[in-house]
Amino acid sequence: MPLDLVREAQEKLTVDHVDRAVQCQLSTHDGDHFGLLGDDGMCGTALWLRWYGMSEAELVVLPDCPATGGEGCCLFADHAERHTWEDTPEEAPCIS
Repeated sequence: MPLDLVREAQEKLTVDHVDRAVQCQLSTHDGDHFGLLGDDGMCGTALWLRWYGMSEAELVVLPDCPATGGEGCCLFADHAERHTWEDTPEEAPCIS
């Protein structure tokens, strides 16, 4: 994660440390990648890092996924692919 985005994320999250080794939280997929950075202090939203391949990354505030399936989904609204409770143990999340 680029240092300028780390600084910007720290300001938005009001935290001292942001992990620079962000991994995509979506199951294996094509398209944009999304790594959760943390709660942005607003109810029902979170700060995410979005990138595609080796292209530039950007910070985005996204609403939480409203879906429930016995437990809440830990992703954002309108995400691609499966909800977090639908991943099988033998399937690793996308780490590109």
